[in-house]
Amino acid sequence: MGADFAAASPAARARFEEADEILGLPLSRLCFEGPLAELTRTDVAQPAIYVCSLAALAALEERLGRPLRPAMTAGLSLGEYTALAAAGALSFADGLRLVRLRGRAMQDASEARASSMTSVMGGERDRIEALCAAVQQETGAVCQVANLNCPGQTVVSGEIAALDRFEARAAEEAGALRVVRLNVAGAFHSEVMRPAADRLGAALAETPFSAPSCPVWQNATAAPETDPERLRANLMAQLTAPVRWEESFRGMVAAAGGVPFLEPAPGRVLAGLARKIDRGARVLSLHQAEALEPVAAELAGAGV
Repeated sequence: MGADFAAASPAARARFEEADEILGLPLSRLCFEGPLAELTRTDVAQPAIYVCSLAALAALEERLGRPLRPAMTAGLSLGEYTALAAAGALSFADGLRLVRLRGRAMQDASEARASSMTSVMGGERDRIEALCAAVQQETGAVCQVANLNCPGQTVVSGEIAALDRFEARAAEEAGALRVVRLNVAGAFHSEVMRPAADRLGAALAETPFSAPSCPVWQNATAAPETDPERLRANLMAQLTAPVRWEESFRGMVAAAGGVPFLEPAPGRVLAGLARKIDRGARVLSLHQAEALEPVAAELAGAGV
């Protein structure tokens, strides 16, 4: 991923080269060539996605001939770091170091306790939360709502024994239409990640944050934030708290006044969620280099 942006844009290529130098590893080669088994490890995937997203932004700004002027930013889970860098609250280098540590800490926490995540289609959220609480009490194992992504889609994190029991009872007790165990390293956004949050918190305390150029809507609060100390605290909280994406996006749509949203990322996950949350919201996907020209034209026309 990202090879097309590096080939099409000197600015994007410079981002990858800078990342290789900062991390002291061939991240660009892993992004462009794999192997997939290594690239998809949490401790590698997180810096890779962060760099690819900001390389895409750099390519777009190069095409526009000026910096972007976002009215607000947000990102889902790891994407919140991209959002903070895009808003100027974090430097590219500091964000990359944090993301690298975050990935390592989450990988270590995942390996320490057998855990995973389950996507729940349908169901009532209050009943899903109640079932999580009941299963956690019965098993003594972690079982928490981790992502509130869009209408009809909730993700639950937990230790394996708890998830097994939750899945067996989800249809009858929570009204779920379907449950799908996700292929992830561990129970992200749950108490399983507490050791990772503690490690990340220490690094966050030593990392300089600036006031962002625009509000950043944060996962843990589903609210816009500009205070550097609260931005820092909410990043730490995010590892063990639910990602409130649906609520965040609804708030952003209300505040945007019809201005289009931009998703500079490998894939179009947020664009897909946006359609389920508010079909009237316009999301421009910058997921490959061939989208640079049409996206630049739309943004120029919108005065963004």
